[in-house]
Amino acid sequence: MEERQHKRAINAWTMYDWANSSFATTIMAAVLPVYYAKVAATGLPSNIATAYWGYTTSIALLISAILSPILGAVADFRGEKKRFLAGFMLLGVTATALLYLVRSGDWLMASIIFIFGSIGFSGSLIFYDSLLPHVARPDEIDQVSSRGYAMGYIGGGLLLAINVVMITVVPDELVGQMTRLTFVTVAIWWLVFSLPILLRVPEPPRRISDGEEHLTPFQASFSRLGRTFRDIRRYRDLFLFLLAFWLYNNGIGTIISMATIYGAEIGIGQTTLIGTLLMVQFLAAPFAILFGWLAKQIGTKRAIYLSLLIYTGIAIAGYFMSQEWHFWALGAAVATVQGGSQALSRSLLGRMMPPSKSAEFYGFFSVSEKFAGIIGPAIFGLISQIMGHSRLSIVSLIIFFISGAIVLSQVDERKATRVTAAEEAQGLADTI
Repeated sequence: MEERQHKRAINAWTMYDWANSSFATTIMAAVLPVYYAKVAATGLPSNIATAYWGYTTSIALLISAILSPILGAVADFRGEKKRFLAGFMLLGVTATALLYLVRSGDWLMASIIFIFGSIGFSGSLIFYDSLLPHVARPDEIDQVSSRGYAMGYIGGGLLLAINVVMITVVPDELVGQMTRLTFVTVAIWWLVFSLPILLRVPEPPRRISDGEEHLTPFQASFSRLGRTFRDIRRYRDLFLFLLAFWLYNNGIGTIISMATIYGAEIGIGQTTLIGTLLMVQFLAAPFAILFGWLAKQIGTKRAIYLSLLIYTGIAIAGYFMSQEWHFWALGAAVATVQGGSQALSRSLLGRMMPPSKSAEFYGFFSVSEKFAGIIGPAIFGLISQIMGHSRLSIVSLIIFFISGAIVLSQVDERKATRVTAAEEAQGLADTI
């Protein structure tokens, strides 16, 4: 009976990847960027539309980054990870539905609504990720994390396929309205498939340390954050990993968020842009699972190194891209590493952190991820604006992959795990 409940909780947890990935595919990566460039930004030069999209993405992630560690610590203190997840999910769902209102020339409205949707998406992931160490056992965390990403690729890809059909089967004069309807389908999909995690995954037990009994949630959150920073030497390897992740995820996140609008700028057709992203969704799913298996064979860090090497090659090749088949080929290459690199990063952090502080540390993880999303697209947009094109923007990303790999090489996973075990034992003793 207990094993059955464990499997049901894992299945419900992975379904949230299925749910929220509809936003990542249709809104962040495929349909909205093209709609933004071709419709919402009507009247703007193409490279300025690209730059504005980069700045919009950066602003959304900056706000999320500021909120992430504070809200993570509050959720740990209150024992309300699922409630925070639900709140941010509803914010994202509502904003996504409101994108239906965006029409020709409404680039500012599109940017503002997208910022709120992105905050909801990013915020919910903090608390979703923080449930991973409570749902998965230590020996299965790589596989469960990878399975979540695989479910996300399949779910996001399935809805994207439906959205592509919706856009392509109608007469040209109805394409704009049908595109706006795809935003509504994302909101419905995200809401409906979020129900399993809210109904079937138990809330992890709340743990309050000595001296926190009379504090308000925000007082306790700042107290915990302060204590974590004071003890930063104890978590040296964990914070080194967060720095490494911040560096290499700058490159990964920028490729994800800017690939479509970069392709549109250099003349790649909409069918190829969306078709390639659709291919990536389904091709990435088995490779995400493969990387979970590969991590068991060669180690998690080595598997991440391999993904960064492939990403470096993609960034260099992107500079020379000029034909539509180039975009298909680079999309296939991205599919081989995108899910695996992110899933293994999430699970590696999960092994190195104290489970009782999972939301707090995934908040820091989220900060690292968000600042990567801020700086990468902002630099991409700035270089594009200065140079008048974005080819140097794409090749500049190799700096992030190389520097991230160098810092990752300094992380001692075993030492971090020992520190985590001692932290949990001491915390349990304090509550007895």
